[in-house]
Formats: sequence, C-alpha cells, structure tokens
Amino acid sequence: MVRIGVLGASGYTGSEIVRLLASHPNFGIKLMTADRKAGQSIGSVFPHLVTQNLPDMVAIKDADFSNVDAVFCCLPHGTTQEIIKGLPKQLKIVDLSADFRLQNIDEYEEWYGQPHRAPELQKEAIYGLTEVSREEIRNARLVANPGCYPTSIQLPLIPLLKANLIKLRNIIIDSKSGVSGAGRGAKESNLYTEIAEGIHSYGITRHRHVPEIEQGLSNASHTKITVSFTPHLMPMSRGMQSTIYVEMAPGVSVDDLYQQLKTCYEDEQFAVLSEKGAVPHTRNVRGSNYCFMNVFQDRIPGRAIIISVIDNLVKGASGQAVQNLNLMMGIPENTGLLHQPLFP
Repeated sequence: MVRIGVLGASGYTGSEIVRLLASHPNFGIKLMTADRKAGQSIGSVFPHLVTQNLPDMVAIKDADFSNVDAVFCCLPHGTTQEIIKGLPKQLKIVDLSADFRLQNIDEYEEWYGQPHRAPELQKEAIYGLTEVSREEIRNARLVANPGCYPTSIQLPLIPLLKANLIKLRNIIIDSKSGVSGAGRGAKESNLYTEIAEGIHSYGITRHRHVPEIEQGLSNASHTKITVSFTPHLMPMSRGMQSTIYVEMAPGVSVDDLYQQLKTCYEDEQFAVLSEKGAVPHTRNVRGSNYCFMNVFQDRIPGRAIIISVIDNLVKGASGQAVQNLNLMMGIPENTGLLHQPLFP
C-alpha cells in the first residue's frame, strides 16, 4: 500500500483525489491538510465523502510526513513552491498547481506576477501530460500536473504538430469550462447569478494557461508557436470543450489528420478518437478520465476544426494526477481510473 498525503484536501481537486482513491487498491490516504478547515473531517466539508474513513484534516504546519510515501499537492497557485521545497526528499510529488509547469522561471514571473521561489526544483520537475511524457514521468520524483485547458488542447494538437500536418500559424482555440475550473474560493464573479444563463469570457489574450499551451506546442514542433486562445466559463459544474481551428499543411487532408490521431492514440486507454463524423460532448466524459476528440473539415478550404472534451476535474486535474502517480510508483496506469462517464 502506497501511503498518500493530500495537501489542500478541502478544494475541488483535493476532494476529487479523495473520491478517486476510494476505489484505488494500491493507494491509501494517511494525511490530509486544509488550513481553513483544520480539525474537520472530510465528510463534514464534503458530505458526499462521509462514508470514507479518513483522518481529520490538519493545518499544513502541523502535518507529519513520516507516515507518507507520496503527496498530491492541491494548493493554490503561488503557494506551492516553498511548501514542496520543504517536503522530505524521499517523497514522490504530483503538484496540481501551476507552480512547476513552466520550464522558464522568467516566464513564470511574467505571467504569475512573482519570482519563482524554487528554481532548483523547477529543473527537476517533469511536465506530466501522461500520453506525451510517459517515460519521463515513470522516473520522476516531482511531476507538474498539466492545467485543464492545456490538457484538452495539447492532446489533439501535439501528434499533428509532430507529424508536420498543420501549419504553425493561425492556431485559434476557443475553450469552455465548467465553473469548478475557477476553484472553490468565494468570488463574486462565480456567484450563481453572475454565471447562470450566460457565457462568461475571461482572461482574454492574457490567460495564465497561454504560456503553458505554447510551451507544449513549441516543444512538439521544435519552433516557437503563438496561439490565439480565449477561455469561457459555462453555467455547468464540470466539463470542458476546446474547439480548435487550424490550417493544414500543403497537400494534407482532414483524413490525414484523422489517421494520425488514430495511429497515435489507438493503444491509449484515456485519449479516445471518436468515430468519423461523431461530435464529442462534455456530457459523454463527465466524471471520467477520458479525453474524447475528433476532427472535421472546415468550410474554408485548407482549414480543419478539432473538438476535444474532458472532465476538467478528472482528466484535467485529479484523474491525470492519479494516472501520473500510478506511473511513478510502477503501478498499472489505469488503476483506480476505470470509472465510466456518468450519464445522464
């Protein structure tokens, strides 16, 4: 049994880790932290988890890591670097914040407004897009779990860029997320009356996932890529769709794009190419670790439209984190992640 600590268990990604590990045969939670909820049980904070017999949450300053083998760090962006720097060196760590995703610490400071506080750890961190960096993740001690938007975008685009099937310019990405993607903190902009019955565009041209997206696409193509990315909050609890518009390389057809994705992902369990013509919908992946994707011919000659859907809290966060720690601990990658999507 791998003994697990969940730092930040009172947030959405932390509670989703707890939910997923309830059916994991190899991982057992021994420690949970939540500063504002210290002393409370997980069932009192999340009644849907009341059946779980787990230790009460403690403040992180009171956490005892002597009985822990691995940690999921579900803390807010900007708070994680110093905490991870102070953890015992033998721990395996999957960080669900953005603090170790950007390889360039100057870029981190530019987009997150503060200097990186653990640059030596940044050199060690492996970016954990599982289907792309599987072998590096196996041998990692610290994995930076990808953001939800970047996961939904990079999974369909990276195989096409590596095969030189699409042009590097004019990549336009329109993404929509359930409100849980904005976190559990109390914010006026996330109130029901602010979000319901409408679409809320935000972070236009300056969303913090932009450098993460461009980093992954640039690494895949070995040249700098700049994208046009606009995110939106939708009046739903969970789910994410990215609609991506690309220009195909000369002589390339939509069938070529489809065949490349099919070849790349035919042996993957969680990255799934839909049947030709089938439109992926967020409701088809709700509660699961799947990413469904498909590609369509645009009416504009030479262009294609790619649709990718995930559950932002599972494949976009906690599910992918479990997938990564499975690899790091030498456990079959799909362990504890075979929940089928919830419908209706």
